[in-house]
Amino acid sequence: MRVIIDEDKCVGAGQCVLSAAEVFDQRDEDGIVALLDATPADGLRAPVEEAAARCPALAIEVLP
Repeated sequence: MRVIIDEDKCVGAGQCVLSAAEVFDQRDEDGIVALLDATPADGLRAPVEEAAARCPALAIEVLP
């Protein structure tokens, strides 16, 4: 699995961090998403896909 984020779309809602804190964080200065792991283990697929689904700005893409 590969995760791609679009920082320009991110609105800093933080839903990704709530869903998958192992993969996502937020920058202190502006709350924009920070990708901690672009290729997380398959065991994290469900929370990563949940994070992408909950993102109000659709700033997260999950690829196989």
